[in-house]
Amino acid sequence: MLIPSLRPSLGDPMCTRTTSAVIAAGLLLATLTACGGNSTESKPSSPPSLTAEQRASVNAATGLPDTTPEQEAAFVAALDSIDKDIAHGKADKAAGRGRSQCQTIHNWPDDMEKQVDLAAQRFTSPTHPEGRTPETAAKINAAAHAHLCPAF
Repeated sequence: MLIPSLRPSLGDPMCTRTTSAVIAAGLLLATLTACGGNSTESKPSSPPSLTAEQRASVNAATGLPDTTPEQEAAFVAALDSIDKDIAHGKADKAAGRGRSQCQTIHNWPDDMEKQVDLAAQRFTSPTHPEGRTPETAAKINAAAHAHLCPAF
């Protein structure tokens, strides 16, 4: 006596209907999950902003000064008086490097050699890709200190 197989074959209409129903249920569930959402949910807010006092406190702690356009212009003018190639026509970039130099002055207040070394490396230009001489770097450091971060 032959016992019929209890396992349906892939061509069996019952197997096809069951598979189709499972796939349809999965797609429906995925669609409902993706579309589900409550309209009363809070929307992302803009990032918090700092007050002027908080920003000054953070800048003082990190050594990055909060400079004014006038201070930056005076710094770039000082750089141009040393050598116009230091800023090489990019005042914003030079001012940014000057603020970074202030951080160096803040972090190593008693290490003039370190300050000058980092200024030499920081103030590169197309004609000075290797950096500046120690003499020029010392002048840059002094200009940053005088114009951008005299409190350090």
